[in-house]
Amino acid sequence: MELTVLSLSFALLLVLGVPVAFSIGLASVCTVLYSGMPIAIVFQKMVGGMQVFSFLAIPFFVFAGELMLYGGIADRIVRFANSLVGHVRGGLGMSNVIGCTLFGGVAGSPLADVSAMGSVMIPLMKKEGYDADYAVNVTTHAALVGALMPTSHNLIIFALATTGIASVSVFSLILAGVIPALILTLCNLAAAYYVAVKRGYPTRGNFPGWKEVLKAFLGSLPGLLIVVIILAGILSGVFTATESAATAVLWALLVTVLVYRSLSWQHFLKACAKACKTTGVVLLLIGISSAFGYFMALYEVPQKTGALMTSFSATPWVIFLMINVLLFVLGTFLDMAATILICTPIFLPIAAQFGMDPVQFGIVMLINCALGLNTPPVGVTQFVGCAIGEISVGEVMKSILPFYGALTACLLLVTYVPAFSLWLPSLFK
Repeated sequence: MELTVLSLSFALLLVLGVPVAFSIGLASVCTVLYSGMPIAIVFQKMVGGMQVFSFLAIPFFVFAGELMLYGGIADRIVRFANSLVGHVRGGLGMSNVIGCTLFGGVAGSPLADVSAMGSVMIPLMKKEGYDADYAVNVTTHAALVGALMPTSHNLIIFALATTGIASVSVFSLILAGVIPALILTLCNLAAAYYVAVKRGYPTRGNFPGWKEVLKAFLGSLPGLLIVVIILAGILSGVFTATESAATAVLWALLVTVLVYRSLSWQHFLKACAKACKTTGVVLLLIGISSAFGYFMALYEVPQKTGALMTSFSATPWVIFLMINVLLFVLGTFLDMAATILICTPIFLPIAAQFGMDPVQFGIVMLINCALGLNTPPVGVTQFVGCAIGEISVGEVMKSILPFYGALTACLLLVTYVPAFSLWLPSLFK
């Protein structure tokens, strides 16, 4: 009965439009009151869930991303991407994909990626004759690559969500996301090119030459080096995964203030305020989800969910498909961090039972959550892209299938071919 109270109160609060964090907290309180346990348990679990040293990486990565966003790095990345593929049919769309991928690697946030690259590329694509729905779809789907990049704070959240379930290192997750991010980029490029050819979009001039490409690359290189610094620093043992986040902030400041000289004092204050707000929301979710997770473990939710799924089938590929479908559906209603924190304790033991490595499951989880970011009713990246493109979500959804297909293809490859996510971690183990 306590589990019923927990589930129904959480679902009811979400339907009523209560923010996810408060829905989780209030559902936990309702369960405590019904069961007769001390209400202090909720607050103890909340505080205990946030008192983890590794959480320092989250505000640092978020702050580094905001500094990159407000520091003018996006313009240089756009220039480099345009010089590389801007001359191909639908070249601006493909430039958008490459630019979003590169900036996603720097910022580590799909939302920051859409905000930065979308504000530059979507108006430019519309001006050059591209349809608004195409411009928005290309941008919002390409931006999702940021969730898998080394600077993504969602990797940290997943690693911490596995505490007590499996031993997953942040560095293994960082390495595991590299190849899937490249696969997702190639799938997005294919989708952008396919739609551009189908709609007959024009080419944009001639190839400027490798000299111009090199010049544009060198201009964007200081910002792009952050990914190399993080990976090289951890591999060489100079700093830990948590310390790499602080290094990312320092490098972002050096590049935007001393190299590009594009970060004004006003933009610096905006970056600080946005980073504080985002960190506060994430940590609140983490704390409240710790209490929620305690009750899920207490009432054996993972075991009961696993038993229900195995009653339908005991074949691994069917179980993995069911997990993907459930994660996608939940991701359309929940924020990415909330989905990771709530669903990891439920589905990770089931996936591990059928042979999926926890690191591989983490990448599968992140791709599903990223897909949810671009799906109503809580598709925040899609909402931002539509606002920039001045088009309704309904219009964008009418032409979204090729881009959904690209993400689904990447998800299936990562799900059923473990080497795509596990080869690099095993190489550097």
